[in-house]
Amino acid sequence: MTMEGALARVIRSAADRAPAAGFETCELCAAQVADEHRHLYDTTDEEVRCVCRPCSVLFADDAAGRYRLVPRRRLRLPPVDTAVLGVPVGLVFFVPRTDGTVTAQGPSPAGAMRWEVDAAAWRRLAGTCPPLASVAPEVEALLVNTVRGMDEHWIVPVDDCFRMVALVRREWRGLSGGGRVWPAVERFFAELTERP
Repeated sequence: MTMEGALARVIRSAADRAPAAGFETCELCAAQVADEHRHLYDTTDEEVRCVCRPCSVLFADDAAGRYRLVPRRRLRLPPVDTAVLGVPVGLVFFVPRTDGTVTAQGPSPAGAMRWEVDAAAWRRLAGTCPPLASVAPEVEALLVNTVRGMDEHWIVPVDDCFRMVALVRREWRGLSGGGRVWPAVERFFAELTERP
């Protein structure tokens, strides 16, 4: 029996036991999670999973495997010239991968759109902005918003990026986004706070 197989069975079993109540549960053990809780990034399914505090401790050592604990660090950066990465949108996040590749993802009414970024261009950009070299693969991202006069550049956990994608998808109306999406995006960035 492999650890991956045993863990997968625990997760499936927890999902079967998850109560139908209106609160969130840990996706590993089905315990109720607090409003402020940690997340695991599932590298196989490329999804974020909610976990309770005891389960999050199991992944605190950041060992390689299917599940990686999403860090909590948020770091505001000075403006970064992301044009060198060749992504033609102003609301986007860049995620370096453990294999050295980098993906760019931008929110849309249908979810996240994805592009591959030239890894050499990413390394050159990281050379001009040293904090980018410390971005944890898979679980942290460079989040950029240069839409409508904004100039926001952050290193954030990927769960923040997925929250932003969900917000855009929820608030988008019509072809151009409507009157709700851009104020919601501005609020999202205004509420980001730095944390170690």
